[in-house]
Amino acid sequence: MDLLHNAVRPYAWGSRTAIAELLGKEVPAPHPEAELWMGAHPGDPSRVVGADGVQRSLLDLLTENPDGQLGQRVAQRWGSRLPFLIKVLAAEEALSLQAHPSAAQAAEGFAAEEKRLVPLDSPVRNYKDPAAKPELVCALTEFHALAGFRDPARTVALLRALDAPALAPYTEMLVAQPDPSGLRALFTMLITLPQTSLSLLLPQVLDACVLHVKEHGEFDLECRTILELGESYPGDAGVLAALLLNRIVLQPGEAIHLPAGNLHAYLRGTGIEILANSDNVLRCGLTPKHVDVPELLRVLDFTCGDMEVLLGEETQPGVRVYRTPAPEFELSRLDLAGETRINHEGPQIMICTEGAVVLTNARGEELRLARGQSVWLPASDPAVIIRPDGVDSAELFRATAGTD
Repeated sequence: MDLLHNAVRPYAWGSRTAIAELLGKEVPAPHPEAELWMGAHPGDPSRVVGADGVQRSLLDLLTENPDGQLGQRVAQRWGSRLPFLIKVLAAEEALSLQAHPSAAQAAEGFAAEEKRLVPLDSPVRNYKDPAAKPELVCALTEFHALAGFRDPARTVALLRALDAPALAPYTEMLVAQPDPSGLRALFTMLITLPQTSLSLLLPQVLDACVLHVKEHGEFDLECRTILELGESYPGDAGVLAALLLNRIVLQPGEAIHLPAGNLHAYLRGTGIEILANSDNVLRCGLTPKHVDVPELLRVLDFTCGDMEVLLGEETQPGVRVYRTPAPEFELSRLDLAGETRINHEGPQIMICTEGAVVLTNARGEELRLARGQSVWLPASDPAVIIRPDGVDSAELFRATAGTD
């Protein structure tokens, strides 16, 4: 087991305080810090810090010894590739509205772009690899998101509450077909509106949202969100698409799973995100980046209804596991008030998010993790004892490969 040195991604939507404060660095940071990456993604692999202080790329270690680092089960399924990536995500502004493909869709899309000789670094490339990218995000602070298509009956109620004249024909479309097919038709129409129609409709929607907020209407939170997005992304059809999505507020410890095809956008807050080790994103809007509407429609899932909020299943005292169908990853949260033993046959990454802990492996070797520090536990370290160090309690998040 070894400490990890991890890259921080400085995207413009990031926070200048959250990650810097977690890592014990100067606050505010000199520029926005959006994501702390822990894993072996080729774009920014973590570096394993040996006992002698020498750092080596985790990606290189896995390539050299996949069985020893990943264990036989994971190596047989994924080769030398760590199947998951774990991040601390800190959003000060909204991310782009996006969805991710299934494994079959990614393989097909990647092969098609390779056949067309689209460069991997092209701004119009959709598929950077042939892998799926399911995700789960667990809140560290109050965390705000748009995710999944809202029940059509509730969306009709929202659109009628806005009562914008130019919106009426679109509302009636959903009234006539309040199901996933109706949502697909309405979404497609909104996202492909000609600029002249968009320039008429969007200002009316924003004016109606202002009035709804002033009157403390039923959809106050949804309308405030639309107004914020409209200010940040003027003239963007993604603002209209956001009208169709669930508006979610997670409290610390609550999580949502975003499977393939789920349309979503993180709005603000800090959380632990775990995802398949892929970089495939199909954008819908709220971004100046490439939007491929036909390809987006190919991968979107128009299943509608409330998003399930996951609280985690307690598998032993102080340990909660957030179950999903994703074979690439599993996330656990450890609330430690005393000594806890963890046994796992595959690779693990742990990050301490509150307090400090000491880890002891089967050989009696100890490693201290302060808040913000993370550790790589290869498959050769399947058993570890964890205890708070100098504090009454501590919190860790633990990433492992999922199970079929």
